[in-house]
Amino acid sequence: MLFLPLVFALLSGQATGNKLNIFYQWKILDFEFGSPSRRQAAIEDQSFIPENNLPLGLEVYKNRIFVTVPRWKFGVPASLAYIDRTTDPVDSPILKPYPNWDAHRPLGSFPEIVSPFRIRADQCGRLWVIDTGIEGLLENTPLIYKNSTLMIYDLHNDELTRSYEIPFEQTTEDSFLANIAVEDENCENTFAYLGDLGGPGLIVYSWKLNRSWKVKHNYFHIKPLAGDMTVGGINFQWSDGLFGLALRPEKGGYSTLFFHPMTSFDEFAVSTKILQDESLATNQSNYHEFKYLGNRGPRSQSGASFLDKKTGVLFYALVQLNAVACWRTTNPSYTMESQGRVYMDNVTMVFANDVKVDNEGNVWVLSDRLPQFMYSSLDYNDVNFRILSAKVGDAIKGTACASKLVKNPDIMQVIEDRLGVNKTKTKGSGAMRSILSVNCLVCVLMVLLR
Repeated sequence: MLFLPLVFALLSGQATGNKLNIFYQWKILDFEFGSPSRRQAAIEDQSFIPENNLPLGLEVYKNRIFVTVPRWKFGVPASLAYIDRTTDPVDSPILKPYPNWDAHRPLGSFPEIVSPFRIRADQCGRLWVIDTGIEGLLENTPLIYKNSTLMIYDLHNDELTRSYEIPFEQTTEDSFLANIAVEDENCENTFAYLGDLGGPGLIVYSWKLNRSWKVKHNYFHIKPLAGDMTVGGINFQWSDGLFGLALRPEKGGYSTLFFHPMTSFDEFAVSTKILQDESLATNQSNYHEFKYLGNRGPRSQSGASFLDKKTGVLFYALVQLNAVACWRTTNPSYTMESQGRVYMDNVTMVFANDVKVDNEGNVWVLSDRLPQFMYSSLDYNDVNFRILSAKVGDAIKGTACASKLVKNPDIMQVIEDRLGVNKTKTKGSGAMRSILSVNCLVCVLMVLLR
């Protein structure tokens, strides 16, 4: 155990450094009701139960940071809101309902927006919202108002321009659409890709045709041995299929879709040339067009992911490691060593739930302690929810995701000495040196702590 002090130094960030900074944080969420009396009335009629509100999805568009607050439990007054980057404070900014309060109130049989999870603002000025249509998912008796619906808002005037309900035959009894990627290189021929973690499957939606089709593949399914997780001291078992989705534009007008199930350690890819053609996408003869890229290593279950178009770097959350990692997609190798650690912290990064890169080259991450919210309880005297950010260049500097991988030979030597690596054995020394790159996210965790 002589090497543990070194391990803890590396994990603390003192040796490699955490690259994200806290921009906003909350102990508990609150909303802009317009007056204290309206807020108090909402508390009294239980349309607002502060402890039942948790931020989950994140998006950044110009001066607005959008946050989803899904109706996991009863008492969520607005399930899609935003804060103003130019005026709102760092600590406990008040959430403003989007697009307005009426969209979240049951003016008819149910609100216009029921319970979205993740959202995406495209380069055409549209906000794509996946509404699950379910309120009280964690309650004893959930309320199902509608099938999963894709809602698109015009960010120039904040009006709902289109609402598309996913056809019943494209879902299953266990379907749950929890993530979205939008291929927006052509505003009139945009495609949205919706990950069904419960199906599991991929729903492809064409803006031009205003219709969708479902794609099935073995790579969308879980890895059974990845289902047991522990986060923040809470042990739980999940079986979430297709989850992480990220797009890299390619020549010829198509993109590469990088994807992974959450209950898995693996990463995959497929060309959207296949997905955009319904006959190709649903033809089993094209099975091998879907490619296996590699494995992230033990305990590396990943949730949301997002790709920075300028650098080609893929960012993704490692939920069980309280970390955000990266991989440069131009690297032909998808291994533990080819991945970099962007941020890791057992307080501020407990369950990184969403990751985005904005048009100004900033990477954003939302962490929210979701397992505690679901299976235990949050301490509302403590900070529970955070939004962190950094310039992409700063986030990947000194990691395997930078243009050149820089290793620290001095620290490498110390680690090898502490582990008693026999340098006379070329095979053992070379393998250990390869694994123990300081820029490798998983090396210290997986090799030294197992």
